[in-house]
Amino acid sequence: MSTVNVNAIDKESGSTLTLGGSGTAVTLHASATASGFGLNSVQVFTSSGSWTRPTGVTKVLMFVTGAGGGGGAAVASTGSGGGGSSSGTAIKFLDVSSISTSTITVGTGGSGGAGGGFNDGATGGTSSWADGTNTVQATGGTGGKYNSWANVNPTNPTGGDLNIPGANGGWGSTMQSRTTAASSFWGGGGPAGGADAGNHNGQDGRVYGSGGGGGTETNTSTDNGGAGAPGVVYILEFK
Repeated sequence: MSTVNVNAIDKESGSTLTLGGSGTAVTLHASATASGFGLNSVQVFTSSGSWTRPTGVTKVLMFVTGAGGGGGAAVASTGSGGGGSSSGTAIKFLDVSSISTSTITVGTGGSGGAGGGFNDGATGGTSSWADGTNTVQATGGTGGKYNSWANVNPTNPTGGDLNIPGANGGWGSTMQSRTTAASSFWGGGGPAGGADAGNHNGQDGRVYGSGGGGGTETNTSTDNGGAGAPGVVYILEFK
């Protein structure tokens, strides 16, 4: 096997540089490093904290999702609770060459409305990336209502290259219906409480940013709404 030692290999302008022929593997020496753009690492924040730029990382692709809203409570002989709305997701590609740290906030899921009273679900917490220059955030989803007379609207993220709004939480009902909560960018919301005998409490949001299900009305309901799912900040880091 022949060895050629050079300081650099370049190509003429307008030409193509090819290393190795068909079926030939080109490998780096164990002590060598490759330069150029590529995925370096991933950080996932499921609770608030601080992001620190890893050595060599120059760009990030982030997904910022707030927390889902809680489901509304069921009220006996009055109505089933509405499902909570989901949070939106902001997607941002950012050059972080001059950014060393960023404050990461992750929203907490909104609590479900307490059964036995006229209780709406709580609004989910906001998630964000804030580095002093750039702020990318997604407001939490709105809580579901305890009756059929109000709906809950989705929230709109800000600061992303693509700002995907959350989904509507759905109406409650004066009938013994079931109101599943809204899905987020990541997946499904919490189902409503069971319509048959047993547990009529709404279920918690299934995936990051999704809403909690509404409590299902019965003649003696004291059934709770489900909690919204927490938010997340997902960061892909590139050299």
